[in-house]
Amino acid sequence: MTGGGFSVSAPPGVEFEAKITPIVIISSIMAATGGLMFGYDVGISGGVTSMDDFLGKFFPVVLRRKQEDKESNYCKYDNQGLQLFTSSFYLAGLTATFFASYTTRRLGRRLTMLIAGVFFIIGVIFNGAAQNLAMLIVGRIMLGCGVGFANQAVPLFLSEIAPTRIRGALNILFQLNVTIGILFANLVNYGTSKIHPWGWRLSLSLAGIPAGLLTLGALFVTDTPNSLIERGHLDEGKAVLKKIRGTENVEPEFNEIVEASRMAQEVKHPFRNLLQRHNRPQLVIAVLLQIFQQFTGINAIMFYAPVLFNTLGFKSDASLYSAVITGAVNVLSTLVSVYSVDKVGRRVLLLEAGVQMFLSQVVIAIVLGIKVTDKSDNLSSGWAILVVVMICTYVAAFAWSIGPLGWLIPSETFPLETRSAGQSVTVCVNLLFTFLIAQAFLSMLCHLKFAIFIFFSVWVFAMSVFVLFFLPETKNVPIEEMTEKVWKQHWFWKRFMDDSNHRIANGKHNASV
Repeated sequence: MTGGGFSVSAPPGVEFEAKITPIVIISSIMAATGGLMFGYDVGISGGVTSMDDFLGKFFPVVLRRKQEDKESNYCKYDNQGLQLFTSSFYLAGLTATFFASYTTRRLGRRLTMLIAGVFFIIGVIFNGAAQNLAMLIVGRIMLGCGVGFANQAVPLFLSEIAPTRIRGALNILFQLNVTIGILFANLVNYGTSKIHPWGWRLSLSLAGIPAGLLTLGALFVTDTPNSLIERGHLDEGKAVLKKIRGTENVEPEFNEIVEASRMAQEVKHPFRNLLQRHNRPQLVIAVLLQIFQQFTGINAIMFYAPVLFNTLGFKSDASLYSAVITGAVNVLSTLVSVYSVDKVGRRVLLLEAGVQMFLSQVVIAIVLGIKVTDKSDNLSSGWAILVVVMICTYVAAFAWSIGPLGWLIPSETFPLETRSAGQSVTVCVNLLFTFLIAQAFLSMLCHLKFAIFIFFSVWVFAMSVFVLFFLPETKNVPIEEMTEKVWKQHWFWKRFMDDSNHRIANGKHNASV
């Protein structure tokens, strides 16, 4: 999710001298608050849109439809305004990404994080005090802009400020805290659903806690040495490097950063380079992984979990409780990925999860097809438990496979000179398809009914076929050796590597634009 940055690593067999200093600990806290903020905003909307007080104020038509019980169970929540409340967040994030790429490069990582925090706080104020739908949507757009800036700057800030030996752990912490934010939002919704008539305001306003922490963190930390050097502040960059590494012996790393900055600035057209033939495998894989990530149905379930469970006949409390369970499964299963991805490999996790997601969605579709008709009463407890178990089985498989790997694989396969441009494309494609699913899901649920899960399972099957035949294993392969060890050895992608010799020469140095 980088925005025009570059990173350096020590030459083979050499490790830069570095201690884990207080500023690195503060960076960890920032990772947590940035991830929590994003996760909280993803998770909060589904619970709020299932609260009668919220619907009565902003979407009375939906509330009447829900209470009169004349509409199809599947169509109770089919409302474009209701979907816009959720999806505007992602459309704003997509738009803000383009501006965030510029500010991250020109103004620095710290200032970009501060801009994100300010957007978050403005969004929280608008949402918590909303008197009409326009205020509500403006608030969501502000939060989305915050996500666009934060998702560019925070991971880049962490990767540049952390010592090499804990860099991976800090970036995983950011991803993990997204899932914790979703779980926290579900727990908050479960509590505030019992507070009438302003519980929804409390749900939306509590996002101010991680927003405030992110803003304060951005005020008190220094910018990264990489960013300062990139912008020509060499002396300040060296001083900061000494401070964050806890040692005076920073000359080797400083020289590497200066050289990486020079190399990065020589690449004038990274996006044009991205379209060259030898970069096509990485680009195709990155784009398709983002499409598969969204069209396997996860965000439809995570955005709208309480609404979905309500549709299936669960009472309001039970639906929010079920959403908390799926949120907890999401967090725990992400930990499985953290511990297994470098042991069993990417392909094994994706293929196993493909089978698990496909079967669980088919079972859900069969149960709903038989037991939930347009006008049927609630699911009996046995069938309801089965549906929750199957959704949890699906969420678990997603969370240890395409969820984190959809971000990890692009970040490690793009060549160094197009890494930033590739990551920008990855973020944009992901947010675009997240927006499409968020905007369309409730209407799709109304028209496809139980077959919505068949629709998602078809995409899971397509993903599994793609992984089986076209996704090479990248476990334990150094980035600079990807061409020789991965792409030139793959039965299909090797035909695109004919003109890659010049890229290998350019990519010897650990610099990414």
